[in-house]
Amino acid sequence: MVPPLALDIDGTLTTADGRLDSRVLELLPDWEAHVVLATGKAFPYPVALAGFLGRDATVIAENGGVVHVDDETSVLADPAVPRAVIEAFLDRGGDLGWDDDETVNRWRETEVAVASDADEALLREVVAAAGDDVTVVDTGYAFHVKSPGVNKGDGLARVADALGVDPAEFVAVGDSENDVSTFETAGTAYAVANADPAATAAADVVLEAAYMDGTAAVLEALSAGETPPGRRR
Repeated sequence: MVPPLALDIDGTLTTADGRLDSRVLELLPDWEAHVVLATGKAFPYPVALAGFLGRDATVIAENGGVVHVDDETSVLADPAVPRAVIEAFLDRGGDLGWDDDETVNRWRETEVAVASDADEALLREVVAAAGDDVTVVDTGYAFHVKSPGVNKGDGLARVADALGVDPAEFVAVGDSENDVSTFETAGTAYAVANADPAATAAADVVLEAAYMDGTAAVLEALSAGETPPGRRR
């Protein structure tokens, strides 16, 4: 019997160049346990992915800011402070870094994403000046200005409670610091080989393979009742 899964998307279900790996469409539709998509992306993205997989939309979006389970959506953070911080960042000459792409933040309800090549020092300075009601998380794909009161791990606990499943039954796979809380909540945590130091340090196992190669190795091993290849910490 396979375990329920908590899966990050970017860097975990994707290729090195950021495209969704086709094996997602082979391995996840018929997974015989709950699959939770836990991402820093805005809410519509994991919902759409779940739909294309033919699965229930059981998702954690915006790093825990939005949780959807059993057809109920919970918005768990107030975007007012993050948005005020971004206004201050822009007033001081900062740039969100997305050029003309308005879709990155268009549907975000609790946070603001800033491109990874933006002025990180200025952004962190403005965030620090705003006090304890806001933080910034680096996912490797963007800086997320968000409430410190929400995270993916708390989102997973909320989902597990709604599903009547012990969080310790979940197997989590991820690649960045926003996955640390998921790793701490799930029973077993795998970091793909491309994971950042924070995720690597928090994982139970660091996989030999990167991106979807690593995630696929976990899913295939679990399906076969085997131990996924990797270095246990």
